[in-house]
Amino acid sequence: MKKFIATIFITTIFIVIATLQVAAQGCVAVRSTGNAGMAHPTENENGTWQLSTSTRYFRSFRHFSGTTENKQRLVDGSEVINHQFSLDIALTRIINNRWSYMVDVPILSNTRSSLYEHGLVNGVYVKKERHSTHSFGIGDMRFAAYRWLLDPKKNKKGNIQAGIGIKLPTGDDAFKDYWYNVGPNGTKELRTVDQSIQLGDGGTGFTAELNTFYNIKHNFGVYANAYYLVNPREQNGVRTYRETLTPALANEAIASVPDQYMLRGGFNYSFNHIKGLSLAAGAKLEGIPVQDLVGGSGDFRRPGYIWSIEPSVNYQVKKLNFFFSLPYAIARNRTQSVTDKENSIKTGKHIQGDAAFANYVVNIGFAFKFK
Repeated sequence: MKKFIATIFITTIFIVIATLQVAAQGCVAVRSTGNAGMAHPTENENGTWQLSTSTRYFRSFRHFSGTTENKQRLVDGSEVINHQFSLDIALTRIINNRWSYMVDVPILSNTRSSLYEHGLVNGVYVKKERHSTHSFGIGDMRFAAYRWLLDPKKNKKGNIQAGIGIKLPTGDDAFKDYWYNVGPNGTKELRTVDQSIQLGDGGTGFTAELNTFYNIKHNFGVYANAYYLVNPREQNGVRTYRETLTPALANEAIASVPDQYMLRGGFNYSFNHIKGLSLAAGAKLEGIPVQDLVGGSGDFRRPGYIWSIEPSVNYQVKKLNFFFSLPYAIARNRTQSVTDKENSIKTGKHIQGDAAFANYVVNIGFAFKFK
């Protein structure tokens, strides 16, 4: 009976993945954090392997400049619509109850629908038609090492986990598809797709993580996670073609390689009468900074951040753990980039680009431990 219930549960999860149509970040290229998070320390699992998968899907369409939404884009049908799906496959080696190592491989599938990329030349529409560009393939891989800072045997109610890692530029940062009505006599032309749907950012980066939990009662506790990606490289040399849209975007002709961050925290509750089931609720912040910690921050990027409330559910059956979370955006801000500020100084006018966001994102996945 238990095997039958587990089979039904797994089948339901994959049906949901295949059919859900949801929304989230969009043009601010907040990429998957590659299973960033934590698993509570466990005893007697030395030498255990854990296979985890995490899916992330969203559709963006609501344009913001700063915190102000440009609702007219929806009225006149000029909004950019991004469909983005990522599948992170992570393999973790649990050395002992304090140390573990992880490798994460993301697989990405993206579609971007717009008007302005398919017919706008030097600020004038040759044709006003909506077309789509696509990208598919492996993204940037990440390797990380984790350590529980406190002895798990002596600190069962709470602990802090630190992690450091390296992100390799394995994803194509110059993926190409056809732009329409931009070539001679209005023909289509093979060009690099927008930065928001590129498979990689073209930089070797370094990640730092802190994860913590504290059980106030045996079935009620708090948690927090922090993640930061440092990308020292300033720009990847990939042409954006933004300078062809209007001369005002001449200094955005090359793509930047931005940092990325994520913070979350909240409460979790385990049900006494339903073994293995727990619920959590908290807040989540993720975004792209205006200025990187290391290296330059010029060229083209869409900095910004999203505050979300994040309900989630976890269900564990022996060594198999399922999870589902639904961050819902309550605040979105497309901040002024370095090039926006430079253009503002040149023109004497305040210039601030916009970006497409949406309402919520769905994360679904599972983790399985084996020897």
